Amino acid sequence: MLVSLLLFGPAAQKAGTSASLVGAMRAKPALCVGTHSKECGAAVAASSKKATKSCAVKARKHTKKCLTQARNKTKKKSRSTAGANTKSTSALPDGYGPAQFRGAYNLPSAAPYSQTIAIVTAYDSPNIEKDLSVYSTTFSLPICSSSNGCFRKVNGTGEKAPIPARNALWELETSLDVEVAHAVCSNCKILLVEAASSSVNDLAAAVDTAAKLGADVISNSWVVKEFRGETALDQHFNHPGIAITAASGDTGYGVKWPAASPYVTAVGGTTLDLDSANARVSESAWEQGGSGCSAYESKPTWQTDSGCKQRTVPDVAAVANPDTGAAVYDSYGYSGRRGWYKVGGTSLAAPIVAAIYALAGNADNVVSGSYPYAHSSMLFDIQSGTNGKCALTYLCTSAAGYDGPTGLGTPAGTAGF
Repeated sequence: MLVSLLLFGPAAQKAGTSASLVGAMRAKPALCVGTHSKECGAAVAASSKKATKSCAVKARKHTKKCLTQARNKTKKKSRSTAGANTKSTSALPDGYGPAQFRGAYNLPSAAPYSQTIAIVTAYDSPNIEKDLSVYSTTFSLPICSSSNGCFRKVNGTGEKAPIPARNALWELETSLDVEVAHAVCSNCKILLVEAASSSVNDLAAAVDTAAKLGADVISNSWVVKEFRGETALDQHFNHPGIAITAASGDTGYGVKWPAASPYVTAVGGTTLDLDSANARVSESAWEQGGSGCSAYESKPTWQTDSGCKQRTVPDVAAVANPDTGAAVYDSYGYSGRRGWYKVGGTSLAAPIVAAIYALAGNADNVVSGSYPYAHSSMLFDIQSGTNGKCALTYLCTSAAGYDGPTGLGTPAGTAGF
């Protein structure tokens, strides 16, 4: 089941966007589901190319290593495709899991004190608590359930009922967000807020609900193309003292909302290669991650890149390439199957960064997306990869310092958050 994305052409933008038209806009999840995906088609096609071609977007210094990996691929599966599988010790599902996230990004497994991560999504995920239990058991994580006070699910207004309608694609998105958040911060509480629909009004209001219910961190893995009138909805993300993340999108160079909002930490995507000890071997910009210069949002005072006079997206990045995606358990089923999936997209990157904010336990000091800019030296600077063509090269090609595809960089511990 596909979720439509309403795009506005120049004529519509010039005419303005009425409240009713904005309300009719539908967001889509920013996820990519391996080779089975009907969404993120360009990303799937790109990630399915031979390794020698995918190396073309990497810096020259990485080319030899990448070609060597390609030649060895038929003999031994690399960590980038093996994901969480370590067959010699256990039969784990394909895709990165808790050990890979912690090893790559030098993370502790638990927050120093109680933190609540809110996941804002659309429609109902009827099996999510049971699926989270399967995920936790599989990866030897603490059980996070409603019975022990760790997990809570509410509708967009914060109530247990009425329950929203079901949607298979959004259900998979929910599984990804909830399970990855628990994987990165194993002792964090999870608050799942299910908007009644994928309309931007319903989803934005659900963010307010999450804030009202005491979330320390709020993760958003949904996107729409920028539209005239988006700034009027930015108020829903203006919650000082709460770290709010938003996925930058999965269609390559170009800006999406709410990542463009100055009140969020916009999260771009990378390709992450690990060694057998789960240490980061290399990380480069994912060719489908979103980036660019906002058409409507003013530049925040804490952004200093000179090429874009408006808000630049993203702020930071994390793994998103579906080839180096996460193992996700979904018993409800999507695209004719159910069980374990390997899922990528900036939908993966957003909850990773949200959970790292929770691990840092520093949300009280977070104002909009500014915190990483004051601590950029604590991030891992990505200097290779591109997500398309653009007039201002830094907005679509990674280089030293701030760049469009990966922002300030990726996590290297919790100090940057």
